[in-house]
Amino acid sequence: MMEDFAAVVLAGGRARRLGGVDKLALSTGGRTLLDHTLAAVRGADPLVVVGPERAVSVPVRWAREDPPGSGPLAGLRAGLGEVPFDHGSVAVLAADHPGLVPETVARLHAAVEGAGAVLVDQDGMPQWLLGVWRVEALRAAMPADVRDRPVRALFESLAPVRIPAVGAEAADVDTPQDLHRLN
Repeated sequence: MMEDFAAVVLAGGRARRLGGVDKLALSTGGRTLLDHTLAAVRGADPLVVVGPERAVSVPVRWAREDPPGSGPLAGLRAGLGEVPFDHGSVAVLAADHPGLVPETVARLHAAVEGAGAVLVDQDGMPQWLLGVWRVEALRAAMPADVRDRPVRALFESLAPVRIPAVGAEAADVDTPQDLHRLN
């Protein structure tokens, strides 16, 4: 068990490429996309979901960015507001990666040096919303203005350890084709 380990799952977005449906309620392998992500961080305390409240399979704390829809960096700030400690670590995850498993998060957690560790996809691209970070580093680096700003700039400035993805860990669902590929 990882001590002082939280998770912030970003579950907002408009799903424009999926016609505006609630993509996180879509099912693959008998679970919603959101529940797949929540299962990957099942030992986190607190387990914070930033986005509109929905039915989920485990107890979570809900948070919303202010204003709603103002982007993932604003979502991260709102989620961190629910984390009651500074000295531990936090998984920061997008909720649309059904290949993410507890072993992925444990591998990232074990690799944290400095500010954090981030998963790198098969093309060598960092997946900024698949990482584990030191809470104090995120809070110290958080800009005053977070509305509609990319998370990439914040995370990249922290120079995280880059961990290669195994299999489909970094695969996300953005289109109907992505979902079909997983089913």
